This record gives sequence, structure tokens and C-alpha cells, in this order.
Amino acid sequence: MFKSRLRSGLYAARLRDFMKALVDHIGRKLDQFAKFTADVIYDRVQGRAVWFFGGFLKAVSFIFSGVVRLRLFLYEKRVLRNQPLGCLVVVVGNLTVGGTGKTPVVEKFARSLAQRGRTVAILSRGYKSKKEPPYKKWWRWLTHAAETPPKIVSDGRRVHLNSWEAGDEPYMLARNLLPYGVHVIVDKDRVKAGRFAIKTFGVDTLVLDDGFQYLPLKGRLNLLLVDKTNPFGNGNLLPRGILREPIEHLSRASYVFITKSDGKSTREIREMIRAYNPEVDIIECTHQPQFLRPVFHEAEDLPLDWLKGKKVAALSGIATPDSFESLLIRYGAEIRYCERFLDHHRFSEGELRRFYKNAREAGVDCLVTTEKDAVRLDPSWSTELPFYFLRLEIEILDGAADFEEAVSRICFPKNKLSTRSGLPSSKAAEGSI
Repeated sequence: MFKSRLRSGLYAARLRDFMKALVDHIGRKLDQFAKFTADVIYDRVQGRAVWFFGGFLKAVSFIFSGVVRLRLFLYEKRVLRNQPLGCLVVVVGNLTVGGTGKTPVVEKFARSLAQRGRTVAILSRGYKSKKEPPYKKWWRWLTHAAETPPKIVSDGRRVHLNSWEAGDEPYMLARNLLPYGVHVIVDKDRVKAGRFAIKTFGVDTLVLDDGFQYLPLKGRLNLLLVDKTNPFGNGNLLPRGILREPIEHLSRASYVFITKSDGKSTREIREMIRAYNPEVDIIECTHQPQFLRPVFHEAEDLPLDWLKGKKVAALSGIATPDSFESLLIRYGAEIRYCERFLDHHRFSEGELRRFYKNAREAGVDCLVTTEKDAVRLDPSWSTELPFYFLRLEIEILDGAADFEEAVSRICFPKNKLSTRSGLPSSKAAEGSI
């Protein structure tokens, strides 16, 4: 009897080990396929397999393009209706997926508006945040129960959710903007979230994070970000390229920010923008590194020149890891080892252990990651090697004297009503108060 139970226990343990290994194997294969797909979309690889797979993605992108154009047409013809919320609505978004440096722009805009006396709420869809279980949605539908309220990431006084519950970008915005009383709300339905913010917190200004493709909201200023280093990818829409909508939809922008500029000529990009939107104001800016900050404990920030001569290991899960790594090199760091993951990747314990092991074997002095990645790291995980994140902020290079002037010109115009915001002039004036 004892031997039979022991044998059964051994079989059960082996089965568990086999299933765990199988799940891990499938997970690795899916991750490899996702990385390969990203490499094809960004044209980072070549070969026969890429040619065939790229052709398939190109065919799908034609279908996607038709859906995007039809949706915009229906809104323009008022078949589908957008809704006003009676307050200033500022949209920050882009035509492409990932990598334009949108979050620092949203943060600085919200901070500047709050410092000018506005009551500000940032509305985010909470990409990669914790979702409500499907069974709860079905039960609510069956019982006709009230819909769940939006998630309050920050009420302007305290941060209520972590990065897993809120999403990494909303959590980062909530944490950085807490001293300025900015509210951060997460919900897929930004109309519902906006009404909730107005009713609950009395906000008079809504900033839509990644909202250029969110058409149900009416009466807004569209701030479109264009990455100088990779403005429109290969010109194809998803999934063959990185465009969410056709380039000609630049015409919908109220203002265009050329981001990640290095101060060199942007004539070609400006000419393309002007071809589709001749009257649009163009503001050129850069993401300027500020300092290094410890990831896991409170300590003094380090100046960037501390990196000079240091051997570092770089960890990133962002759309454009090369831009992050090039910043480290610019400030004198020697990258001995780096790990790149897909955008918004949530690191597993095994991945972090592997990264740390390989970094130590490479003989590095410290570990460095991005601020967006730092908020996804488990606080209980610690390292003997120093671990820092790089803090970036927006600086204006051209189109305005500084960011404060840009905010004044966009949100507080003296004699200019926004005719490109989708509002009648009276409503535009109301939103600019």
C-alpha cells in the first residue's frame, strides 16, 4: 500500500514537472514568435521566411486599413456620434504603435496645466493592466447589474493601485504627478471615465493618454507625436507596419510634436507633415536624460556623468530599446550585456534571475533600466549590484521658447480659437478658459 502511494506520488510529481516544462516551452516559443513578428514589422530581419510572412501580414494590413477608414468615415458623417463633456479635452497620441515618447509629454502637459490652476485628470485605457475576470462580466450581463466604475489609480492625494493593477504607464504618471494633485483614471471607455472624473473630482481638464484613435470623445485638441528616428515605419499599416492609421490622417492633428530630435534638420519630416496638414503648428522636442535613480530603495539621485567609464547591463521592455541603450553610451557607459523584451513585457522571476546571472558574469558595475520598466519590477526582488533607472523629461528645441510657452499657446490662446479641435467656435472658447 505504501509503495503504491509512493509510486502514485512520484507519477503525479513527474506529471506536474512535465506540464510545467510544457507550459514553459510553449511560452518560450510564443515569445520567440512575437519577437520575430516584431522584427518583421520593424524590418529588422531578412530572408525567405520573412518574405512569405511579410506578404501575409501585408494582406491583413489592407483589411485593417479598410476598417480604420470606414470607422473614421462613419464618425465624420455622424453615423457614429462622438460626445462632448463640457470641459477642455487635450488628446496626446500618435499614428504609430509605441516608441514616440508619449508618456513624458502627457506627464509634463498635465503638470503644467495643474500648476496653472486647472483641475486635471489623465484618462488612460490601462494597457496591460489587470482585467476583470470574464465570468464577472457575464454575470453582470445576465443580472443586468450596474457596470463597474473606472479604476482610480490616483485621486490626487494618494496612489491606490500598483503597476500590475493599473498598467505601467498610468501608475508611473500617478506616482510622478502626485505632488501636483493630478488624478489618474483607467477605463477602456474614456467617455465613461471622463464623466466619472468630472462628477467625482470636479475636474475641468481631461488629458487623454494615447487617445488619437479614440473617436467617441468630442471637443478636443489633438496633439500628435511623431518620432524623428522612425516617423512612420515602412509606411504600412498594422500588422505589416507600425501605423495605426494612414499617414494622411496627419490632417486631424491640431499640433504636431516631433519627438526624440537631436537638433539636426527635420526638413523632410516637416515637409511630409505640411503636405497633409499645411496650417498645423509644429513643435520640435527631445527626451533629455535628467539623472539616475535607484530602483528598489530610497537614495540620492546620481548625476548622468556618473555613468562615464562604468560597465553596465541594460534591461528594457520598450518599443525602441536601441534609443535607450544609445543614451547610456552617449554618457560614457560601456554596455557589457543587455536584455531586450517586447514593449510592456512583465518580467518573470526566472527572466530576472537569468539577466542578473549573465550581468554578473559579464563583470558589470551596475544594472540600468528605463523608468517605464522599473515600475514593472517586483519590489521584493533585490540585487547586490546597484540597480538604477534613467529619468527622462521633455525639452523644447524649436517652435516655442520652452514647454510652458507651448502649453500657453495650445491651451490658453489669447486671440486664436481652435478650429481644428472639432468644436464650434463658442465651444472652443469655452474649452480654452
